[in-house]
Amino acid sequence: MIGALRSLILAAAMTTAASAEPTRSILSFDDLDGWAADDHGAALSVFLNTCGDLDDLDWQALCGVAQTYKADAARSFFELFFRPVLVEDGEDALFTGYFEPELDGSKTRTDRFKYPIYKMPPEARAADKWLSRREILTGDAMQGRGLEIAWVDDPVELFFLQIQGSGRVRLPDGGALRVGYGGANGHPYRSIGAELIRQGALGAHEVSAQMIRAWVRKNPEAGAELLFHNPSYVFFREVSRVAPELGPLGAMNRSVTTMRSIAADPTYTPLGAPVWVEKDGKSPLRRLMIAQDTGAAIKGAQRADIFFGTGDEAGKAAGRLKDPGRMVLLLPIQRAYALLPDEF
Repeated sequence: MIGALRSLILAAAMTTAASAEPTRSILSFDDLDGWAADDHGAALSVFLNTCGDLDDLDWQALCGVAQTYKADAARSFFELFFRPVLVEDGEDALFTGYFEPELDGSKTRTDRFKYPIYKMPPEARAADKWLSRREILTGDAMQGRGLEIAWVDDPVELFFLQIQGSGRVRLPDGGALRVGYGGANGHPYRSIGAELIRQGALGAHEVSAQMIRAWVRKNPEAGAELLFHNPSYVFFREVSRVAPELGPLGAMNRSVTTMRSIAADPTYTPLGAPVWVEKDGKSPLRRLMIAQDTGAAIKGAQRADIFFGTGDEAGKAAGRLKDPGRMVLLLPIQRAYALLPDEF
């Protein structure tokens, strides 16, 4: 997600894996709506955060060249060494958002802080499929083993922390600790948003992270059972080497950047690659972002999750996002042309 599982409930409910054979078309930079108006220097800075981790020689060469470019020449860098490639798989484009939650918690259990954030037990790591969410939370498998990283005060927020895959825990002394994705129990993710729609508790147009939270809290017994509908369970690890001002670690094990990093499907979009985002909807967005993360519900050539930052406001903005548009991959020139059919 982020971690690997971060993505919104609604996105998971609405998204299906693309099955059509993908097509690829090379565009010009003039075809990218709003390209000239973007801050390419900001995109170059984010590209440099992860390009050094790319293994292929062409990417390594471009990363070396990128380090010689100043922010005011970043547009020239992208236009000189990349070509825009539109990858389509027959599915409509869909942009959603994700964020880094902040929860209130403690390193010790108290009457208030009694819901544990668990490390992954070794037997779960060794198994393809381990205990379900219900079995983990109602059985004894995790008890007395010192697997708790921290305790928080809200099981609903803990559930959504697992959806996002990373977050921060605010401690009573004013400090904080950060947790990142540490593994999962191997069960498939099942959307509780889709289940509320199936039950008739919410309409499809009503489902959002905020609405789900409100419904679970208003209906505590049914809400607890609803959370068990998703058998997938995410374990965490404490992250101590990331500076507080930086974003959480993404799938490339580097911090993601607010409104410049996306989670994408690596089947179609190489991690570390620049992606031109044309998000439509109520608040259109035209911006060059970098694919630095993945997500369990982020499947397809035209599917992306935009990172909105940390905290409640970022969460509200991310939770509202479900927009159409278009995403265009930027690839090194030779790599771009090599993707085209032989008859091109």
